[in-house]
Amino acid sequence: MLTTLTIAWANLWTRRHLFAGAFVAVALGVALVASMGLGLAAAADPPAGEPQRFAAQPVVVMPHDTLTIEVDRGPHRAHASKKIPYPQPVDKGLLRELADLGTVHRDHLAPDAVGVDASAAAVRAVVGDRAQVLTGAARRSADPGAERDAQAVVAVRAMLGTAGGVSAFVAVFVTASTFAFVVALRRREFGLLRLAGATPGRVRRQLFTEALAVGVAASATGCALGSWGAPLLARALIDNGIAPPWFTASGTATPQSTSWNSWTYWTSWPFQLAFWTGLFVAVAGAWAASRRAGRIGPVEALRDADVDTDVMPRSRRIVGAALLALGLGLTVHTLWTDPSALLKRKTYTTQPMILITAAAALAPLLVRPVLRMIRLPGAVGLLVRENAAASVRRTAAVAAPVLVTVALAGSLMGSAETVSAAKAREANEQTNSQLIATGDELSLTRRPVPGVAAVSPSASTAVFAREEGTTLLRSEARAVTDPAALAATSRLPVVFGDIRHLDDRSIVINEEWEHHRVGDRLSVWLGDGRRTTLRVAAVLARGTGDNGAYVTMANAGAAPVDRIDVRLTPGVSPAAVTDALRAATSGHDVRVRTAAAWLDATHPRVKPQTRHGMLLLLGIALTYTAISLAGTQLMATSVRDGELRALRRAGATRAQVRLMLAGEALVAVAAGTALGLAVTALNLGGVAAALGLLTPESGAGTGAGAGAGAGLEAGVVVPWGVVGSAVGVCAVVAVGAGVLGAGWGRRNGAGT
Repeated sequence: MLTTLTIAWANLWTRRHLFAGAFVAVALGVALVASMGLGLAAAADPPAGEPQRFAAQPVVVMPHDTLTIEVDRGPHRAHASKKIPYPQPVDKGLLRELADLGTVHRDHLAPDAVGVDASAAAVRAVVGDRAQVLTGAARRSADPGAERDAQAVVAVRAMLGTAGGVSAFVAVFVTASTFAFVVALRRREFGLLRLAGATPGRVRRQLFTEALAVGVAASATGCALGSWGAPLLARALIDNGIAPPWFTASGTATPQSTSWNSWTYWTSWPFQLAFWTGLFVAVAGAWAASRRAGRIGPVEALRDADVDTDVMPRSRRIVGAALLALGLGLTVHTLWTDPSALLKRKTYTTQPMILITAAAALAPLLVRPVLRMIRLPGAVGLLVRENAAASVRRTAAVAAPVLVTVALAGSLMGSAETVSAAKAREANEQTNSQLIATGDELSLTRRPVPGVAAVSPSASTAVFAREEGTTLLRSEARAVTDPAALAATSRLPVVFGDIRHLDDRSIVINEEWEHHRVGDRLSVWLGDGRRTTLRVAAVLARGTGDNGAYVTMANAGAAPVDRIDVRLTPGVSPAAVTDALRAATSGHDVRVRTAAAWLDATHPRVKPQTRHGMLLLLGIALTYTAISLAGTQLMATSVRDGELRALRRAGATRAQVRLMLAGEALVAVAAGTALGLAVTALNLGGVAAALGLLTPESGAGTGAGAGAGAGLEAGVVVPWGVVGSAVGVCAVVAVGAGVLGAGWGRRNGAGT
């Protein structure tokens, strides 16, 4: 064992230029996982904050704001819960009982909760299970901004979870590829060991020990970097509007702080997860590479040719083909069973990873056909092309991380922009009004506004239903005062029924609901938690997922009117009516805009928070790719001293050698870009096919509000700017590292 460790240490020191890339890859991956973990830990247990609304009262009584029902969980019964948007206020009988205990403080602007000057025990004895009793920091839940902050924290958890998954994916792929490339560069060394009598097991143990040493050192370094990077990540989330201003990651410790020197801090789950993940990735990558190294025969030491043969082991071909079949099969299955699922963020940010992994695994096999299509002029161009084709392992090692970055940028950002553009087109097609007033607690005077043909006030609410007895689903809904006015101011994609038949005992739903036939009676829970039975008056197409339910104001509880759609009489311009409509509308923060302006504000191509989150995610992946490219190029060029020296002796100038190295790097980046764009085309093609399948049937619905077959255009948005920037960074890093590696080779005697 001691001999193995000694040899491993000597190899690591002698070939530190080869292992530097693996060390950096593991350390950066661990740093990313640690930073994401610290952010998730902070989001999972955010600071309660000081109560504002009832800070002077020791006890707050608040209505139940959660709907909880029984559902089936296999053979057992369980409970499912969802937040309700408009809880019913504390009833008057309970308020009278509380008044007997002490002074009751009410907030007239938001009368959903009250403060009580009494002991918590006495209040709990009176309230029982009729409402919530909040004390201490829990009183913060009654503040108006508490729900907004809670939603922001949920968004942070979702974003960090996705980013952590993508970071782990890129880290595992790059680290495994780096170790595989190190083995490929050392195949003659392993051949000499085999020639000297080393057994395949001895070769595998040597490589495994080296990887273990690199993994331990790199993981420890990555944990320290993660603690430093966590506050930077938190600040980036705040600056981009993803996290609330008070959000801090628990990694904000400094060397002078107590937590930095605390054993509890360094043994917390984010660091444990990051360290052992890094070690596992390093060992797993080396294990796969060591099996290949053990199969290298003594004849490898006698070879003079550098032409790669058998660049794809059978196991990798099988894994790559299986992943490719799985990715394509999942897309086809989803299109067949539930096309709308491909338009959901959870799907289009995770499912593309399968195809990306498949293409990356098959990269050495796919690079050669791409290289055959590349034609470069001149002798240097011919040399570049032939070198790239002869050294497929080296070319694939550079192309693979570029493939991953381009495919991630194109698939994730392209899917988000494609779905957002489809939602914007769908909203535009469904709007039949010229003016829209928005605000809080809106109302119109009884005096008619000249030039107005139809007015449809509505409120935002929600409807809950138990699907298949196992799930409690929430559907966003609009509550309307006049179904006939709704029909006049909208072009909803009605496939069955008539929205003008909506009344206080009925509901309009879409095809996503389990039971969606006109006349069906559905048991639902309303936005204030009340349970009722409503008849289906009309059914809408699924669309992009924004076609929610419609109920009347009688089924909206305390939901305030927040939007008024206005249809003008023919020949009247919006400008002529805007001022009169604004004067006739009362409420808080009243804004009257044209329908086009309202659509631009509420249906942007991509929401700013989503775009910033995606760019942050892609920035992490691009950083990892850049470091991987630099390490790979430096490793590859540093072992080509003999080849470069031969070129100089054959008459090539130093500039020509550098031009050849730059050309090889650009060819590899171009190959990776082409493969990444091909994967992007497959992923975006699935999204486009889903949009095409979700086109509503024409002529099935009736009524003035029915969209007469106005379907969704399956237009694909490719983020060429983001993809081009990623490719440009990859090209600069690959060329710079390749030329820099030649400089190192010259100092070592290559003569370039």
